[in-house]
Order: sequence, then C-alpha cells, then structure tokens
Amino acid sequence: MRRSHRHGLRLRGGAALAVLALVLTACSGGSGGGSAAPGVTEDSIVIGSHQPLTGPAAPGYSNVSAGAKAYFDHVNANGGVNGRKIDFRYKDDAYNPTQTVKVTKELVLEDKIFAMVGGLGTPTHTKVVDFLNSRRVPDLFVSSGCRCWDQPDKHPQTFGWQPDYLVEGKILGQYIKENFAGKKVAYFYQGDDFGKDGVEGLDQYIPKESVVSRQSYQPGGTDIAPQVTAIAQSKADVVVLFTIPTYTALFKLTSLKLQYNPQMVVTNVGSDPTTLAGLLQSFAKQAGGTADPAALMDGIITDTYMPPTNDASNSWIKLFRGIHDKYIPKLPFDGNVEFGMSMAYTFVQALQGAGKNPTRESLVKAVEKGGFTGPGLVPFRFSGDSHAGYTGVQIGILKGSTEVALQGTPLVTDDEQGAITPYTTAPPEAPANGIPAS
Repeated sequence: MRRSHRHGLRLRGGAALAVLALVLTACSGGSGGGSAAPGVTEDSIVIGSHQPLTGPAAPGYSNVSAGAKAYFDHVNANGGVNGRKIDFRYKDDAYNPTQTVKVTKELVLEDKIFAMVGGLGTPTHTKVVDFLNSRRVPDLFVSSGCRCWDQPDKHPQTFGWQPDYLVEGKILGQYIKENFAGKKVAYFYQGDDFGKDGVEGLDQYIPKESVVSRQSYQPGGTDIAPQVTAIAQSKADVVVLFTIPTYTALFKLTSLKLQYNPQMVVTNVGSDPTTLAGLLQSFAKQAGGTADPAALMDGIITDTYMPPTNDASNSWIKLFRGIHDKYIPKLPFDGNVEFGMSMAYTFVQALQGAGKNPTRESLVKAVEKGGFTGPGLVPFRFSGDSHAGYTGVQIGILKGSTEVALQGTPLVTDDEQGAITPYTTAPPEAPANGIPAS
C-alpha cells in the first residue's frame, strides 16, 4: 500500500476491501470460469493446429483437419465439454517448415490458443516443438509417428498419437521376413525421421543381406526417377515405402514406366485407398495418359490401427460416417477424415479429464493419466513416462481402390528391441451419441 500512498490514494474500510477483492479476482483468473488459462473462457476453448492445406502433403492430408473440425462441431452441437464450445483454428503451413514456424507463432501469440492439437508432419512439427514447450503450450497428438514426440523429460508438453514409425517398421519387417523369405528387398523412404525411423524398424527383422537398395527422397521435388531406376536395377522383388501419398503414387507410376512391377509394402501414412486412387488418376492425366487405380493398387500390402472405412458394420465407422455426412458431405469419407475424427475424439476425452476449469497443466496430466478408449485396434501407452500413442498395427491388403482387407490379428510392440505380440482385446462400441462418457 505504500506505493498507493505515494500517489495520493488513501483507501479505508469497505473501499479497501472492494479493491482487495478485485485484485484477488484478477489473480485467480476472473469470475465464472475460474481459470487463467489462455484460450479458455466461460463458454469456449480455443485450440489450434498447423495443417498442409496446400503443398505436397495436401492430397488427402488436407482432410484431416476437416474431419477433426466436423467431430468438434458434433460435440459443440451436443453442448460442448463442460459447457464450453471447442473453437478449432487451423492454419495452412503447406508442409513447409518455415511456414509452420510462422503460423504456429500466430496461433500461440495472437490467437492465444489453449493447446496445439494434431499439428501435422515430421519435418514441419520438429521446427516448432521447442517453441511450444518453451511457452508451456500443451502439444497434443502430433499427426506424425516420429519417436521424437515421446521425450517427456525434454518435451513435457508434447504427445504423439498414432503408432510411431519404428513400431510400424518392425511389424512390417516381420511380415516381410515371414512371407517373402529369400526375396530381394528395397527401401524407398522420406529422408527425415519419418523414413529413418521406419527403416530402423524394418532392419530389426529383414536380413541385411536381403536389402539390395536404399533410396530416399525429400518432399517438394517430384522427380524421383533416379531413385526408382536404382531400385529397378537392383531387381528387388519387394519394395517397402515409408512415403506420404504423393510419393507412393509417383513411385508406382514411375516404376511402371520402367516396366518394373515389384510387390509394394506401404506404410499406413502413404496408403489411404481413396487418396492414392485420386493421385494415380491425377498424375496419369497430367502426363497425358490414364490410370486404372483398382488394377494399380490391388495387392499392395499395408497396415492400419483403425477400422477400415469400408467396414460399414463397424460402430465407429457408422458414427464417423454420420458426422461426415452432416458436416462435410462434399469431402470423401476416407482414412484421413477418420484419422481427424478419431484424434479429435481422444482430445475430447483429455479435455474432460482436465476438469471443469481446465488449465494447461491439468490437460497434460489428464493425458499422462491415460485410460483413453476409442476406435483404435490397439491400446494407447500414455503415462507419465510415455508420451507415445498407439502401440501397434494390423496388417492389411488393398483390394482394388476402395477396400483394406485386414489380415490376422492386431500386433503390438515397443520402439526398442521388444518382441511383437498379438493383441486380442476388441475396441469398445462407439457411444450412441458419439460423445465420450465423462
């Protein structure tokens, strides 16, 4: 109070108590909501994301944010979470790390988001993870399987969501070892942690002497003829691709020009049937030709950790299809839309767990507490010691250009040298109203 006296302000009795009450209210974050968390008001909560709405990753991936927003719209139409509507603001980074930095700073410093949710891409998100953690912004469910999101000591705010690429590589590698023994194998992969983690997993199971060529690409350039030529000249029987969809399609069409038709094994990231079919047709048309996606895609081996979108009997597919048809009917109902809705469903569970007056700290603690369920074929492994997401995948084979036929049972493993084991617990049925039970 000395400072007030120096400015000639003298308060007594009720006036002094009134001022004290205002000061305490301001310090506690205001009335009603009781939270000083950025982006949180009595009736809304602002979250953000960077997404490739344009650029080399846009085909297919631009639907991820649309799927997430559609699910949030569904939640909002049903009252939101603890009375707050979710305001999902996502900005285009064109899969360009420089642009990712720009839009992320806008979301944090100008939009004042409560949390970053589902930021997409390995080469992009790695450029902002330090910034988000330095600002103590919850960085949830990065849309990338890089192992680098699972570093709770270094990046306590950051969590993965999908299986990491080493886990996926191990399971694909085991499948190749068991089903293509003695065959020549080649790798075609993105030259960053996405591809390198996948290759590390493959190498745990595929004998070194079987790998006859290893070729990488950098996203942006579309001339991959030198890499595909090198693989064709190696006479590999099986080619494993850790690629985004654009480069899966480019590899297929370029290999056909060389009259080279190996067995393709493609990461889940690069094998969504609807996306891949559209790209094959588009690229063929640009080259002055035509393509039959069903014939080109049939028999491609892949994996998934979600129910295939062609499984019309699955309760989660029914739920997500209904939300799609209501909110985003002009978009294809593909694996990217399903991914966005599923990730958004997990975020709603985390927000419910953060309490009626959520803070950034309580949101992070809710994720570390774990216990989330949903459409996933395998469990999450969230805890205080693990910020990794789903623990495995199930092998699938593309049938034509629309169907993924699951093989065997889901498989789980770790991102080290641990064994691969079957997982036999089925996912729960989707809630009738589409909202997680709080």
